[in-house]
Amino acid sequence: MLASVLVAVVAAIHIYIVVLEMVLWDKPAGMKAFGLTPERAALTRVMAANQGLYNGFLAAGLIWGLIRGAEGAEFQVFFLLCVAVAGIYGAMTVSRRILMVQTVPAALALLALWAGV
Repeated sequence: MLASVLVAVVAAIHIYIVVLEMVLWDKPAGMKAFGLTPERAALTRVMAANQGLYNGFLAAGLIWGLIRGAEGAEFQVFFLLCVAVAGIYGAMTVSRRILMVQTVPAALALLALWAGV
């Protein structure tokens, strides 16, 4: 089912974000991904880990919805809406790129869920 694949992709994106924010924030890969200097990365490392934890909750909710199968559709919709809203807020306050990374995949997964494909 296309919807399940798209939900899994959104979950995978958020697992990657967790790794970037919680593990790699002050490493070359994390600093490159977020355009950080070593000084800025060091100053914001704890804050980034907190953000990573929240992204982990989004991924966990999506995975839980997938594991539950048809009974997990409401979980998937709820967490996809959370991802979409977070992406819109991030695009408005941090970088428009977040819209493409978070909101667009979540919106596509929502459309697939609602279309039943």
